[in-house]
Amino acid sequence: MAYLVWQDDLNTGIQVIDNQHKRIVEMINHLDDAQAQKDSALIGGVIEELVDYTQSHFAFEEALLEDAGYQFTRAHKKVHELFIKRVSDYRLRYAAGEDIADELKGLLGRWLFNHIRNDDANYVESVKASMQELTRDQSSGSWLGRSMKRFFG
Repeated sequence: MAYLVWQDDLNTGIQVIDNQHKRIVEMINHLDDAQAQKDSALIGGVIEELVDYTQSHFAFEEALLEDAGYQFTRAHKKVHELFIKRVSDYRLRYAAGEDIADELKGLLGRWLFNHIRNDDANYVESVKASMQELTRDQSSGSWLGRSMKRFFG
């Protein structure tokens, strides 16, 4: 059974963001699987991937907020920065030999679901309105097309 299960109330209605959030949930579940296997190399790899992907997701989300003119973009970025610092501290603790997997999984699951339901829910209307304008131009030269390629290949 999965450690975290996606719930419908986590959907923002912005498909690209929802897909990224679901990927983070998958990675948290991979961390749980790696922990169950007691494979420290695998655990370390999942932690690195999780931190890197989360940073990429935050950068993408922040770009959407800026382009949408979301009035609380600066505060949202600050929340992201504080979270990345906290997770980076866990990464350092793990690299130093500390078993942080349970603590990290708990933090990630609680923080992610709370963040989506509260902080992210607050920007949905602004970003959706902005994306409707941006996605009218579906060419690869559009802002959305360029951003998707830049952040996710």
